[in-house]
Amino acid sequence: MASKSESNNHHRTDFEKMNGESLPSEDRCPVEEVALVVPETDDTSLPVLTFRAWFLGLTSCTVLIALNTFFIYRTQPLTISAILMQIAVLPIGKFMAKTLPTKKYTVLGQSFSLNPGPFNMKEHVIITVFANCGVSIGGGDAYSIGAITVMKGYYKQSLNFLCALLIVLTTQLVGYGWAGMLRKYLVDPVEMWWPSNLAQVSLFRALHEKDPKSKGMSRMQFFLIFMTASFLYYTLPGYLFPILTFFSWVCWVWPHSITAQQIGSGYHGLGVGAFTIDWAGISAYHGSPLVTPWFSILNVGVGFIMFVYIIVPVCYWKFNTFDARKFPIFSNQLFTSTGHKYDTTKILTPLYDLNVAAYDSYGKLYLSPLFALSIGSGFARFTATLTHVALFHGGDIWKQSKSAVKNVKLDIHAKLMKSYKQVPQWWYLVLLIGSIVLSILVSFVWKEDVQLPWWGMILAFALAWIVTLPIGVIQATTNQQPGIDIVAQFIIGFVLPGKPIANLLFKIYGRISCIHALSFLSDLKLGHYMKIPPRCMYTAQLVGTLVSGTANLAVSWWMLENIENLCDIEALHPESPWTCPKFRVTFDASVIWGLIGPERLFGPGGLYRNLVWLFLVGAVLPVPIWILSKIFPEKKWIPLINIPVITYGFAGMPPATPTNIASWLITGTIFNYFVFRYRKGWWQKYNYVLSAALDAGTAFMGVLLFFALQNEGHNIKWWGSEPDHCPLATCPTAPGIVVKGCPVFK
Repeated sequence: MASKSESNNHHRTDFEKMNGESLPSEDRCPVEEVALVVPETDDTSLPVLTFRAWFLGLTSCTVLIALNTFFIYRTQPLTISAILMQIAVLPIGKFMAKTLPTKKYTVLGQSFSLNPGPFNMKEHVIITVFANCGVSIGGGDAYSIGAITVMKGYYKQSLNFLCALLIVLTTQLVGYGWAGMLRKYLVDPVEMWWPSNLAQVSLFRALHEKDPKSKGMSRMQFFLIFMTASFLYYTLPGYLFPILTFFSWVCWVWPHSITAQQIGSGYHGLGVGAFTIDWAGISAYHGSPLVTPWFSILNVGVGFIMFVYIIVPVCYWKFNTFDARKFPIFSNQLFTSTGHKYDTTKILTPLYDLNVAAYDSYGKLYLSPLFALSIGSGFARFTATLTHVALFHGGDIWKQSKSAVKNVKLDIHAKLMKSYKQVPQWWYLVLLIGSIVLSILVSFVWKEDVQLPWWGMILAFALAWIVTLPIGVIQATTNQQPGIDIVAQFIIGFVLPGKPIANLLFKIYGRISCIHALSFLSDLKLGHYMKIPPRCMYTAQLVGTLVSGTANLAVSWWMLENIENLCDIEALHPESPWTCPKFRVTFDASVIWGLIGPERLFGPGGLYRNLVWLFLVGAVLPVPIWILSKIFPEKKWIPLINIPVITYGFAGMPPATPTNIASWLITGTIFNYFVFRYRKGWWQKYNYVLSAALDAGTAFMGVLLFFALQNEGHNIKWWGSEPDHCPLATCPTAPGIVVKGCPVFK
């Protein structure tokens, strides 16, 4: 067995020498990035779900979910990627392979060993799949934990722990069920290549394979050098010199001008001239730009420039759209008509419903202009996604839905995966139906807590089923994930107005189960590339989900119970790190869509009623592009114009800032256009390894800084540790509006 493994490893490490000559061209993956990076061999004899894999996988999963849940509540949230564990477990796995006993044991007729041989790449991959559960569930927006935090931390509900646990687990398991149903559309086809996986594939190969003799340093040497550099460098933006996260020089030139600071601020303005040299800031909201295809970066850039540098300034300064100048140009806060913060406690009943009389007395709710227009872009993005996928991919999806799916052309990776037992569809179906039943049970047993009736749950599942496939197609080909959060909340807000908790629950079942499904599908594609037996993947993902979900809620619940005034900005000490900016956006959304409701904001008499037309605009825009692609089939660039991704150029703002996105665009252009085009050999060997190194170094130092210094209160106070020195960026520019700390604009 050892000799066979060594032989196969030899062929794998010689992949760079093949240059396509060892495989017929029809077998090779037609996506160039995949053909350059993913190994085209397999060793079916390698053990996968070993004792080492279980131990390290569950440990990684638990540690990552605990850290990500902990950090998500901070003013500057830090998402620790699975790459940190991907690197950390390698020396531990090799140590276990050297020290564990090789004796074989028999349990229930099955023979196994604690140490079946050298620590191999497939074990490493399955451990990373466990770890990915700790990121997808605990990182990013923390998904269902956001709803639990808003219910307990903002609305002060006395929520039952079992109810919360069922909400967290069922949203994830429903997503897992969707993933199983959609495997043949989003994992098997060669066109669905999931670009973000290539960074992990590159890192696995760098960690396990010996580079063939060639010029320059090996991938492992390159990784270690840049991980160390990233680790050391992050002491500057992460602790010593935080202003590097947003360097806004425009505000220094015009220190007394509100308009100049609104234009130049990296935190609270349009970020013109501002920049970040902090990898955490660059990759914070759209992920690593090094793993996103150039055509996708270009589409995002077009939308970003059009929105941030043309539409928003014209609406704000030229037309004063939606009374925009009464408010900051960029803010995630809610406002009254006089430009002050909106106090939602004044319009709540004891049962967390809308007090209509109090609302009429207190006054209408207003949004900052960029926030309002970002919501409108979400309307366009939803319908554009459905239209785009129907026009450009509908035929392929229809063919795969019919019996002809068995005759679909297979590339080398799909052919190699035929060696393994597949997962029966009913395994996923049982999980899907079981979690749906439990979800509906929650709506009956804890009716007053969740507010969402059983039929609302079913409507949420129907929405998730409709959108997961089209959004998956976009993400699998462009590395961008158009969101439907706004649409989900818009729908239930009309159906159940004045019910903020019902709105939250509908969102996590209708939208967040879709996000989890896409995360699971991405991991299934990683397993496809790395030739992991499908049944091993199923087991790892299912167990990882249950462990992560439980740990996720346990850590969050402990923090909500033990950290005084968690997320309460007014009651917290000014220097407290527990301000929860991501959950503030979740709370604001529940107020906009659930408490006050879209009828009052977007209905016939609502201030923002004209934004609803963007549903129609989004549905129509992909049509002329599709027609042009049929008229001029030789113009290969026309189908690359992707309206959903263009509208994604202004998604996530707030909490994302224009500076975050602009820096992401510039970095992605440098590496995935110029380097890819003019230094393809370097790009093939090092690009994804560099992405992994920057992620890992930043994450390691971020954890170290927090526990060694920031958690102990050892903070540095000086000019470079303050925000971007643009205090006037948060001020309104309408004449006569008086806001504390701001000069009256004339």
